[in-house]
Amino acid sequence: MLVPVIMAGGTGSRLWPLSRQLNPKQFLKLCGDTTLLQQTLARLDAIETDAPSIICNEDHRFMVAEQLRQLDIQGASILLEPVGRNTAPAIALAALEATQTGQDPVLLVLAADHYMANEPAFHRAVVAAAQLAEQGKLVTFGVVPTQPETGYGYIQRGAALDCEGYEVARFVEKPDREKALAYLETGDYYWNSGSFMFKASVYLKALSEFRPDILDACKKALELGQKDMDFVRVDAEAFAQCPEDSIDYAVMEKTRDAAVIPLDAGWSDIGSWSALWEIGNKDEQGNVCQGDVLALQTQNSLIHAEHKLVATLGVQDLVVVETKDAVLVAHKDQVQDVKKIVEAIKQEGRHEHMNHREVYRPWGVYDSIENGDRYQVKRITVKPGAKLSLQMHHHRAEHWVVVSGTAKVTNGDKTFLVTENESTFIPIGEVHSLENPGKISLQLIEVQSGSYLGEDDIVRINDEYGRL
Repeated sequence: MLVPVIMAGGTGSRLWPLSRQLNPKQFLKLCGDTTLLQQTLARLDAIETDAPSIICNEDHRFMVAEQLRQLDIQGASILLEPVGRNTAPAIALAALEATQTGQDPVLLVLAADHYMANEPAFHRAVVAAAQLAEQGKLVTFGVVPTQPETGYGYIQRGAALDCEGYEVARFVEKPDREKALAYLETGDYYWNSGSFMFKASVYLKALSEFRPDILDACKKALELGQKDMDFVRVDAEAFAQCPEDSIDYAVMEKTRDAAVIPLDAGWSDIGSWSALWEIGNKDEQGNVCQGDVLALQTQNSLIHAEHKLVATLGVQDLVVVETKDAVLVAHKDQVQDVKKIVEAIKQEGRHEHMNHREVYRPWGVYDSIENGDRYQVKRITVKPGAKLSLQMHHHRAEHWVVVSGTAKVTNGDKTFLVTENESTFIPIGEVHSLENPGKISLQLIEVQSGSYLGEDDIVRINDEYGRL
């Protein structure tokens, strides 16, 4: 049995302003009509696997569930990390859960935000790796390098094994350019893809040998956790005590059973805007454009327009990204430092690193159209059959105007329907809820007014999504 384990944590800060802390790159449509997470899952369609296990931050749980639903993936396990502890503990949770029923599946551990241009080559590598994993090897996928890249760690191959694999001679940290050139010339080195395959029991045994403290903490966190709808919630206090470490440091660099399978599949970790430009469809001037873009006398640039016309004139080697609340203009050679902008935003106490104007919720989405002193205007879209929590606010009142669809409103002890061009008023302190009983999306305008308008002024009384 082969169980895909998809690591969907991380914030992707180098792809700001599209990637935000509450809506990071793995959940975005950056290179196609589906998100990177969905592309990772769809890439497995040609391989016989069991239902996947997705490891994600608790804040992202509903986005994961919705994107699985869109692909009609049934039976997936969604493991929620209350805090990030790097890859070794995350994979330990998945391995422990996979063996709870007495089975010992082979785990295919993949990042949710990687790109593969040549999927058949990826499938061949997986088949080869599975044979080594069945032999008790801890397999890593080594990307065949195409340039002297200094942003990746490297794996040096050793003696040849069966199934086109090799022993791992050593793992190498990110090199300078001179060393990277030397690695490329030898032909014995691969980029470290961060993807793995091994039997669950083999990984847990290695972890018990090299990092028993991590294994013990993960066992306790899972034992004290609970099942919540489609989610597995590990115990927050127990998991917070788990040491933080990567699988490379905790296991792969210490074991004698490490093996590497070469992966020549047009791989990219899409770690920066320049990486996205590399894999994008370019016009005659070398530009990658998306959205409403007018590029005149512009060369070798990436221009991404979300909501407005973006026009460029007489520039080259630029990255220009427009969203509703932010615009990035950077030279392609500097995009690795975009995360410094994110850090500056945090230090200034701003919010543009956290989320977009549009915020996704399990019931739908809201768009913060306007913010002012003591008022806020939102456009709210509720999916058919969905319902917001029964709640109240201490500091704000709300006016709801239905634009399309029909709203079922609970306002105090009354429940009634509000249809197009009708409105209702929710006083401060009144218990209320909003539901879409119809077959089409419900859209309404919400005007909030009061002394405090933060999202933490929501007292939930009843909630279908476990957010009490």
